[in-house]
Amino acid sequence: MKEIIIDFLEVLEFEKKYSNYTILNYRNDLEDFLIFIESKKVPIKKIDYGTIRSYLNVLYDKKYSNKTIARHISTLRSFFKYLKKKNIIDMNPMTLVSNPKLEKKLPKVISYSDLEAILNALDDGTVLGNRNTLILELLYATGIRVSELVNIQLKDIDFKKREIRILGKGNKERIVLYGSRCEKLLDIYKSDSFPELNKKLLDYLLLGVRGNKINERQVRTIVDEAVTVAGTKLHISPHVLRHTFATHMLNGGADLRSVQQLLGHESLSTTTIYTHVSNERLRNVYLHTHPRA
Repeated sequence: MKEIIIDFLEVLEFEKKYSNYTILNYRNDLEDFLIFIESKKVPIKKIDYGTIRSYLNVLYDKKYSNKTIARHISTLRSFFKYLKKKNIIDMNPMTLVSNPKLEKKLPKVISYSDLEAILNALDDGTVLGNRNTLILELLYATGIRVSELVNIQLKDIDFKKREIRILGKGNKERIVLYGSRCEKLLDIYKSDSFPELNKKLLDYLLLGVRGNKINERQVRTIVDEAVTVAGTKLHISPHVLRHTFATHMLNGGADLRSVQQLLGHESLSTTTIYTHVSNERLRNVYLHTHPRA
């Protein structure tokens, strides 16, 4: 079964182009499942609904959150769909498994004042300072995912139109836009930092000190550093900048469909979570300003 898992992960990486972070989660989930299956000595063709329920009960006993268990279920659903497609199994045991109910949590959003401090925190005029400031600005200006950010190539950018062609989930292309502030940072980076970093003559936009393209972990480290330097005492991830982009767009009057396209959401329902954040802001404005509120 180990070899089958390896083959499945390679499909996710090379065919579906999933991010390294997503693949790592799949690998960890499947390794946990493999340990359980081997302890029960259940052959792969004998895994049924009862086996899956027993495994999920183990996760519940470990006090895993519903969100984590839902992720494990999603991993197994994809894995067994792959097994059925390859005729490795006759029946898919996941067809009867439903997800646990999840609490709807509003996405974390950064205030305008904290955001300004974070975006400018690493702007020290050095080669890496220019690059890091550009990274932060790109995440907020475009709302792209970290996995999409690190794979931007120079040929993907239309500098005249201020557009970037993004290859998102499922190899789906979309166009994102950036503003004048980002344009200025791009010009500075291209002229002052990129020539020094591009030791291996790569076409990737964002490079490390050794000339390789940066990875997702490095981006997360850069965001952590910016938050620390800004002194905001926030605990945020790069994805929070994506949440903030979407919420600020809606607060500024953008329609939901446009935000959906810019984010690369396949379903409009995924984007609607941000309307709740905007509605909460309207509620606060009303309560603090209306005389009879």
